Amino acid sequence: MSIRVLIKDYPHRAIALATPTHALVLRHSSSSTAENNGNPNASSTSLGSNGSGAARCMVEFTRVEEVDLSDYRALHSANAHGTLGLITVNNDVFLVVVNGASKVATVRPGETVQRIYSVGFYCLTSTSYDALLNDEVNPYPTDTIDDEGYEMGFGGRKEQSPMEHPCLALKKILSSGTFYYSSDFDLTRRLQDRTTDATTVSIDSLDAGFLWNSYMIQPLVDFRSRLAPRDKEALDASGILTSAIRGFALTITIPKASAPIRVQDSGMPSSMTLISRLSCKRAGTRFNSRGIDDDGNVANFVETETTYWAPSGACFSYVQVRGSVPIFWEQQAGLLPGQQKITITRSPEATQPAFDKHFENLELSYGTVHVVNLLSNEKQNELELTHRYRGHIKNSPLNQGGEIGDREHDLVRLTEYDFHAETRGPAGYEAASMIARWIQDSAESFGCYLAEEVAEDTRRNGQDYRFRRTMTILQQEGIFRTNCLDCLDRTNLVQTIISKMALEIFLGHKGLRASQDFWVRHSSMWADNGDALSKIYAGTGALKSSFTRSGKMSLAGALADARKSATRMYINNFADKGRQNTIDMLLGRLIGQVPVHLYDPLNDFVVMELSRRIGEYSETEIINILVGTFNLNGKTSGIKSDLSAWLCPDVDSSAQCPELVAVGFQEIVELSPQQIMSTDPDRREAWEEAVRTCLNRNADKHRKDEYVILRGGQLVGASLSVFVRSDCLKHIKNVEGALKKTGMSGMAGNKGAVAIRFEYANTSICLVTAHLAAGFANYEERNRDYKTISHGLRFQRNRSIEDHDTVVWLGDFNYRIGLSNDKVQRLCHVGDLETLYDNDQLNLQMVAGLTFPYYSEARITFPPTYKYDLNSDQYDTSEKARIPAWCDRVLRKGDNIRQIHYNDAPLRFSDHRPVYATFQVRVQRVDEKKKDVLKASLYRQRREVVGDTRAAGHLGEDETDDEDLLGYDSIEPGLPPASSDRRKWWLDNGLPAKARVQPPSNNHFPNPNRPSNPFTPSPEPEWVDVKHMPSSRKPEPPPARGSQRARTVDFDGLNSSTSLPQGGAHAAQNPTARKMIAPLYPRHASQILDSDGMRESLNELRRSGSSASTHSLPSLPYRASNTLHQNQQPSTPQVLRKPAPPPIPNKKPSLLSKASSASTSTAPRPQQRYRDNPPMEESRPEFPPPRRSMAPPPNMARKPVQNLIDDEEKPRLPPRTGSNGSEKRGGGKNLMDDEPEDLQALRDWEVLRPVR
Repeated sequence: MSIRVLIKDYPHRAIALATPTHALVLRHSSSSTAENNGNPNASSTSLGSNGSGAARCMVEFTRVEEVDLSDYRALHSANAHGTLGLITVNNDVFLVVVNGASKVATVRPGETVQRIYSVGFYCLTSTSYDALLNDEVNPYPTDTIDDEGYEMGFGGRKEQSPMEHPCLALKKILSSGTFYYSSDFDLTRRLQDRTTDATTVSIDSLDAGFLWNSYMIQPLVDFRSRLAPRDKEALDASGILTSAIRGFALTITIPKASAPIRVQDSGMPSSMTLISRLSCKRAGTRFNSRGIDDDGNVANFVETETTYWAPSGACFSYVQVRGSVPIFWEQQAGLLPGQQKITITRSPEATQPAFDKHFENLELSYGTVHVVNLLSNEKQNELELTHRYRGHIKNSPLNQGGEIGDREHDLVRLTEYDFHAETRGPAGYEAASMIARWIQDSAESFGCYLAEEVAEDTRRNGQDYRFRRTMTILQQEGIFRTNCLDCLDRTNLVQTIISKMALEIFLGHKGLRASQDFWVRHSSMWADNGDALSKIYAGTGALKSSFTRSGKMSLAGALADARKSATRMYINNFADKGRQNTIDMLLGRLIGQVPVHLYDPLNDFVVMELSRRIGEYSETEIINILVGTFNLNGKTSGIKSDLSAWLCPDVDSSAQCPELVAVGFQEIVELSPQQIMSTDPDRREAWEEAVRTCLNRNADKHRKDEYVILRGGQLVGASLSVFVRSDCLKHIKNVEGALKKTGMSGMAGNKGAVAIRFEYANTSICLVTAHLAAGFANYEERNRDYKTISHGLRFQRNRSIEDHDTVVWLGDFNYRIGLSNDKVQRLCHVGDLETLYDNDQLNLQMVAGLTFPYYSEARITFPPTYKYDLNSDQYDTSEKARIPAWCDRVLRKGDNIRQIHYNDAPLRFSDHRPVYATFQVRVQRVDEKKKDVLKASLYRQRREVVGDTRAAGHLGEDETDDEDLLGYDSIEPGLPPASSDRRKWWLDNGLPAKARVQPPSNNHFPNPNRPSNPFTPSPEPEWVDVKHMPSSRKPEPPPARGSQRARTVDFDGLNSSTSLPQGGAHAAQNPTARKMIAPLYPRHASQILDSDGMRESLNELRRSGSSASTHSLPSLPYRASNTLHQNQQPSTPQVLRKPAPPPIPNKKPSLLSKASSASTSTAPRPQQRYRDNPPMEESRPEFPPPRRSMAPPPNMARKPVQNLIDDEEKPRLPPRTGSNGSEKRGGGKNLMDDEPEDLQALRDWEVLRPVR
């Protein structure tokens, strides 16, 4: 599907990826990165935040007709192939788009693989880079060629452009031709692990271990998860979201003459495909990435899958892996081979946990692991690695501590094959094929994946239909893990041999042989694979590739290997460090890298409301399910028998012909040593046809639609088949199957489980048939088998059995009755089933919580089902005399399932009796019409709140950009609404964290005795009145910000002829002495001036009551303890804070000698009020000698001051004492008098201003 890249610059920059039907619009949120980085209140844990440094973008996915794209322009003439995601580089957000790709592989018809050769980086935050990188990076490797075409080596530097694009290095690596994607199927998973009925690629089901753009695509995957199901499907179908792997992919067409499987009357050729997936978990270059990490990931880990498809519908797949030696080791780069010394960095004890994690992950994903170690036994470095490797495998819990080779059923096997020593003789590399004799047994036991197309006829609504579907026949149950030192050259050659062995085994089972031309094509494809993987890891093509390609080593091939070795050494020493940094940036591993945060203010709200109101558009329905389990004992004599007593029991008419029927067989084939290692599907298909015939006969009798097989699965002797009535097929989706072996510690399939899961309407159902360990006393091993199956069996997306609404287990669980044979026989004869059940091992183990926790079983009303003589109702009369037991059971779990029947059936051709159970299951069905109506209503409501504030809207320049919480009300009455990075209810709608609290009155101040934590209980009041504060308390705090306070200060008692005690007495005798209410100095309102030094300076500096500007007076806040009695001597200094310097007038005193009217209009107007008191006796001021000291004036005797409250009236200037009316009252002259002669003494004076 063609995708256009459109861009818009105004009013906000936005980029749209538009298909013919839908558009994905991205717009940068301007208030994201810069604002959060500068906001101290930004929270890294707020709702919808990826951290304070995460760039935020709005996103919207909608139909094309619902978005206006007229303002957008196209940046690129060619159409894009999808987006790899978003990445932040240098605080700019870039959208990574695949501009160029070509088809290189077709696994099956309709499953294509594209090779990326060009990507584009489009900036969401700036237009600065629009003109750069217009010339696409050459897909061919020309990075070492200068402008004139000469080779300049990897160390050379081309002329740098004046402005280099910040993503140039990323663009080069993504355009290098080593990345692949598919819009048709999940390319990150092997054929065996992906469903065949999925119409689109579900981006959230991808294997993150092989998804190289997981860091960049994750924000879009998270956005997709919040979409409605229909929008999810539309987004997946659009192909906009692209999943990329790194490695190799190639399909070679096999002509009809060379094809091993030939189909008559078919014009289509066969095809062989090779896909290699390089893991991104420990990605890096050769000497920068070695060994294992603590999570069990190893360097250069590659999963390689060989597939062969024939026009008949048969599809073969075989997978093997390679990876660095899984211990902690490093190797230094060097120009000489001897300098590349290997260092093992951890002890064996410290390495074993990571080693165990690695092999546990391999066993969980692939089954049994056969290690093929190709390291040399002659080179000291490699010999040490081999020794450690062998020891860790020996101590692996998967091998239960046994010696290598002692246990044939070890989950980890080891073959050490010194490749260099074995190929040193005259045979050369051809001798490497001798490794086949060491690994032949494992190759045959592992099997392969095989699927075939089958045709089925069904009758529906009176008409006959035929449809073709893919049926899984075999599954691969083990893996070869091959390694050398670099896992490149030797490894690729041996993997080619293993791939050939697997194909030969597959064709041999069918009695076919491949031609020489087929094998030549196979070898050529593997040689290309080796070159591609080697270039990624080491920088050059693989060594020995000429032998891999042609089967012989020539002189030209040897010279080519020498040239590659020299080039490889140069690249590893001079270029790999930069390549490693680019890989780390691509994978989001650099320090400080944070993924982009995407949000959709419209859709996110609607999806949340839909999930909350699901009851308004969904309804429940009751369906019937019948499950049956039967251990056939390998017999086929009953395949023609009437199975209706088992599959069509006499039950209520409403339960006849149930919607679903699940049938589990055990020992469907005889479990001989040859059979238990592989699976033969012929028996299962024959029994499936017999079951389907029986069901359809009953359906025709009750005039119901026919049954079709939904899916079948087989594990050697255990099989599970699910049948569904054809009229119910429309309700079923997402059908998957999985297997888990437990026989011989997981090596063999004689014991294990087969599971099938699906969704009926909107309810997930999982059905499991299991055959657990046999033996009377082996109940603990049976418990372990259950745990192995429950934890180890996995479906797609790592979904387990427990991740379903309804789970039903059926099968031969082999739990016995803990009584003697005679006693059990007698109790069976008298029908005392209660006593038998009280001694049943499964019952006792479930009661003790040791197996099947939270499962339930209906009351057993039938006799033990094992072991009978064939074709009789007599329990075992052979020499072994097996004790009768309820081996065959059915268990259930789920709050929506109810069991109706539980019984056995009288089929006597096996030594077991078949058991059946019927269930009623309540499934939830969503009414899509009601849901669409509600969804449309919610969208309309939300649009009224959001308006155009969305990615595709027309946001104004000065509108808010905090849209992720628009319209979100509180979830409960009385609770505040949700918060975001910039809107926090606990910070009063985004105000700074410092609270602005107004006191009850200007007389109140915060109580200093309260704890600093406001939530700590305390008996102290929050506010205190200053008039009632005791003298023992600390100095009063400064006034609240924004309020002006004033104090009344007495300074008339100080004049040129009066000492301090006299001044105090004089002030006491003149209660109406002149007082001035001075304002508090804001930063020093709480300081106390009470030091001896200040009192001593009083004798040096004496001033009359108004001998200077009042601005030179210090602010003296009131404190009762500082008011000296007239006869009190100064006490010990009590300085609580450093005294502040006194305020200094801004003008010289001489400039103040103006007329009274002029002084009134030009003097500063402090926010204060003055009172006029009767003046003192007139006296001439005596000025002190010039002083440079800026110390504050001495503390003065003062009366308790009155705390006046400001009012709105503007303050008046103080009248001057000693002039005009003041003289009539006998007051003395003042410096503020307008007589010039009074200021003669101050003409040469200048008041110093303190430096602040």
